[in-house]
Amino acid sequence: MGWVSRLSTVIRTQVNDWVGAVEDPEVRLDQAIADLQMELLQLRQSVAQAIATQKRTERQRGQHQTWAVEWYNRAHLALVKGEEALAREALSQRQSYLTLMAKMDDYLGQQRQVVEQLKGTMRTLEQQIAEARTRRDLFKARARSAEASQRLHTLMAEVGDRVTGGVFDSMEDRVLDLEAQAAALTELSQMQPTVSLTSQDSRETTASVEAELTVMKTRLGQG
Repeated sequence: MGWVSRLSTVIRTQVNDWVGAVEDPEVRLDQAIADLQMELLQLRQSVAQAIATQKRTERQRGQHQTWAVEWYNRAHLALVKGEEALAREALSQRQSYLTLMAKMDDYLGQQRQVVEQLKGTMRTLEQQIAEARTRRDLFKARARSAEASQRLHTLMAEVGDRVTGGVFDSMEDRVLDLEAQAAALTELSQMQPTVSLTSQDSRETTASVEAELTVMKTRLGQG
């Protein structure tokens, strides 16, 4: 059954090559997930910076609004005092702040859209990473299961080669020898009591003959 052994060797070689091929995709999957996590980290930093910029712009707009109200009050006070020129100058300053506020409102509208887009991209990337991890773990589990199955088949092939080889034949010959020896010993042990019993009967027969002969001699007056 040498072909079984050769087949086992071929299977074992293929399994080793296959396992090596499986490990490479695992490494690539791990690296891909690591790259995605790095991109996610950078994206989170971008989102944080965008939000920080948005908050800073909102604070600046609030300050400009405060100044616009302040210049309006000054214009009103100047007009009450009859100082029309000062009132006109105050309203001009107020208008400058209102213009800046309008520009900031446009910028904030765009910035909010950017932040929402970044957040959406971040959530999508997080889902992709979670799915990639799940698929990677499933792939590893399937790979390990297939590897174990291949090893089991290889082991069974090796065991089959040993079983179908000369192991059981040699064992059977040994058992037959032991059984023959046991039968011979049994036969010898049964023969020994028969020989001993026959010798005893012979001695008893001789003694009886001698005793009877003595009696006969006595009766004949030869004793």
